[in-house]
Amino acid sequence: MSHHLPTPEGKDPELWRIAQRRTSFKSHLMVYLIVNAFLWAVWLFNGSVDHWDRGFIRPWPLFTTLGWGIGLAFHFLGAYVSPGFNSPEREYEKLERNKK
Repeated sequence: MSHHLPTPEGKDPELWRIAQRRTSFKSHLMVYLIVNAFLWAVWLFNGSVDHWDRGFIRPWPLFTTLGWGIGLAFHFLGAYVSPGFNSPEREYEKLERNKK
């Protein structure tokens, strides 16, 4: 779900969109870190570590950390590596260049 705010007057719309993606990623990262720290703490203080070496209980927070981490990695890519990758404006410009 996207919660993009309209571009304030006097600001570059593309830079504003990139800034929103990056702040969204930073919020996502903070939630990820807090929730996963909590889940690992629950696992750690629940005595699960004592049984891990015997093979009884596996570190179940690992599934959340890895699964959610994949989504977080894609969010990072969209915010920092290729913020305009899925931009209609860039695609239009590419089509214009190739038309000539």
